[in-house]
Amino acid sequence: MDSASASQLKSSDDDETVADKVCNKSIVVPHRVVALANSFEKKDRSWYVKSQIPNDLSIQVNDITFQAHKFPLISKCGYLSNIELQPSTSGNGYHLKLENFPGGAETFETILKFCYGLQLDLNPLNVAPLRCASEYLYMTEEFQDGNLISKTDGFITFVVLVSWRDTLTVLRSCTSLSPWAENLQIVRRCCDLLAWKACNDSHDIPEDVENNERSLYSGIANLQLDHFMRVVTTVNARRGKPETIGRLIMKYAENWLPLIDEDIEGIRGYGSGNNELQFSVEGERTEESSLGCQEQKRIIESLVSVLPQQPEAVSCQFLLRLLKTAIVYSASPALVSDLEKRVGMALEDANVCDLLIPNFKNEDQQKGASSPEDYTIYNVDVVHRILEYYVMHEQQQQEQQIQGKPSITKLLDNYLAEIAKDPCLSITKFQVLAEMLPENAWKCHDGLYRAIDMFLKTHPSLSEHDRRRLCKTMNCEKLSLDACLHAAQNDRLPLRTIVQINTQVLFSEQVKMRMMMQEKQAGNNEENPEGCDDKRTSRDSEVRKLKGELENVRSKMAELQDDYNELQQEYEKLNSSKHKSTQYWGSRWQKVKRSFQMKREDDETRDTPRRRRSSTGPRTSLTRRRMSMS
Repeated sequence: MDSASASQLKSSDDDETVADKVCNKSIVVPHRVVALANSFEKKDRSWYVKSQIPNDLSIQVNDITFQAHKFPLISKCGYLSNIELQPSTSGNGYHLKLENFPGGAETFETILKFCYGLQLDLNPLNVAPLRCASEYLYMTEEFQDGNLISKTDGFITFVVLVSWRDTLTVLRSCTSLSPWAENLQIVRRCCDLLAWKACNDSHDIPEDVENNERSLYSGIANLQLDHFMRVVTTVNARRGKPETIGRLIMKYAENWLPLIDEDIEGIRGYGSGNNELQFSVEGERTEESSLGCQEQKRIIESLVSVLPQQPEAVSCQFLLRLLKTAIVYSASPALVSDLEKRVGMALEDANVCDLLIPNFKNEDQQKGASSPEDYTIYNVDVVHRILEYYVMHEQQQQEQQIQGKPSITKLLDNYLAEIAKDPCLSITKFQVLAEMLPENAWKCHDGLYRAIDMFLKTHPSLSEHDRRRLCKTMNCEKLSLDACLHAAQNDRLPLRTIVQINTQVLFSEQVKMRMMMQEKQAGNNEENPEGCDDKRTSRDSEVRKLKGELENVRSKMAELQDDYNELQQEYEKLNSSKHKSTQYWGSRWQKVKRSFQMKREDDETRDTPRRRRSSTGPRTSLTRRRMSMS
């Protein structure tokens, strides 16, 4: 009897020693859990564990309630074993509410099945929520070997971080797990792996993996902004190539920023009949977008903050797209200025469509607009600052003068031709833009003439003074012969400019005649080399006579200039009587035009050496013009 009592007492002491390993102040967990779950059943918004033993613990996660047993949970969860459970209001066991539980009810359901000994299915979608939830419940090795913390850590280390696709999946699942995922270094480890993968030189990657690399960049660009910034910052810290960072930024902007260029596609067909047309972001599109204006602004500012300084990192077209979006969403002036400087450094790679930046105004700015210049279609001031940065950049490169940049001059000519169609554009802004580059940057002024002609056509009410002022930006000596012939018959140009252009035409014809004479002389010398010495005297006489003709042309143009001055003075005197003055001016102007036309006809018919040697022809022509004008 005593022996049996001693044996029972010893057995009782052993059970108490085992139970002390997993206990709190008020609850002792037996060595063996007898509450085994037969199945799980959901009714309405509650989960029930079906077992032979009644449920004695009610746990609420968000709006879902779990009816379970306290012993299976306490044996693996340190959080439950260290708190004092409150009795349930219904009188059946205890009740516990888990506030801000990572992963929500779905994650707790998986943990509950794990605590009942059911099979655990880990995958990249649920491993991060389970890791954070196990940390919340303190499921360490202290309570059971192979507890949930060690299982999830091992899965992340040996399974997830081996594949960048699984790493992307885990990182996306961490979006709703802040701050747990940050504190447990899950986000940092995933970002490090993705940055290391992106830093690999594409030239060292086999061709069959190239498609996977494209998917990698696309996957990173689909991440949430904070995680994307972590990856890009890590790539920069690892001294990744600027092209790599630029590629990631351009891909992210393509996915998350609106295409402003598509919204302004129809503005290029703008006519003079819609003076109050203003670009604006369509309200319906803005409402349909899941991101508000503030979120778009935050994306732009974040992307610009990590843009590499190297010009080869991103294209000029992308920089201009960022600039347009920054202006539309009212980004900070410092950010807009930074983008303008970057565009100025890479302006040679831009095209006209990229420079057509809409003159966006919000409702407050539209209410404060008073002058017609406030309603221009395009933002000319931004392009003016970009050109200033471009000139400054060229000077910093120790180039005191821009030695003929054909791409820049052609770009500016085409841009001026586009903005000249805007009836609200002032002549001052147009002229300032046309004079941004030095004179020696243009080899030909045909494009500038086309832009000026378009501006005069769109602004027919310009005064004579403004027309002369505008045409001063053009050098008539740099016009081609075709452009000069077109300008000589252009009634929109001021008279002084037409006179200069006609002078240029006459000189061009004389130079052409000289070249034809020299070619003919060279051909005669090749056919008869022995008579070369005999004809040298005649050639010298031809040159002297040609010089005489040029002098006659100069004198005739001087007379025409005097006639123009007289006409100008008479026009100013008769300005009080507008109708009469206009008729008088038109008749005298027709005489001047007929004189030029007669001169061109004389030059065209002068095709024989005999007429070229005749000096009476020019004098007769000059006398005839002076008589007709008088």
